[in-house]
Amino acid sequence: MADPVAATGERRNHSSASPFEPVYGYSRAVRVGNRIDVAGCAPIEPDGSSTPGDAGVQAARCLTIISESLEALGGSPADVVRTRMYITDAADADLVGRAHGAMFGAIRPASTMLVIPALIRPEWKVEIEAEAILIEKNA
Repeated sequence: MADPVAATGERRNHSSASPFEPVYGYSRAVRVGNRIDVAGCAPIEPDGSSTPGDAGVQAARCLTIISESLEALGGSPADVVRTRMYITDAADADLVGRAHGAMFGAIRPASTMLVIPALIRPEWKVEIEAEAILIEKNA
């Protein structure tokens, strides 16, 4: 059966627990047709607090948010073709990379990791964004 969103190009937005979404005017993820773009996901818990722990723990939380957002719009991590990881300390690259590999090791999307000076909250060590393309699976 053809996907009605892909057929019509209809836009669907998905929101998460981020307190910044309504204030800054963005969605956690947007699906148009067979494409899902997931905005940068910081380590935010469902109650809006920051995820405690090292960069690997925080990256795992970011990736969980990405997975939940994809699923809410009819996708999955297997559909991801591109990720970007922003870290505030180059020493955290291995922790973040291994968390990324735990989710995407078999999928291996194109990916970039950047070291940046800071994120919005000082306790955040990582933020991750993703792009997915859904392929018709019952051809």
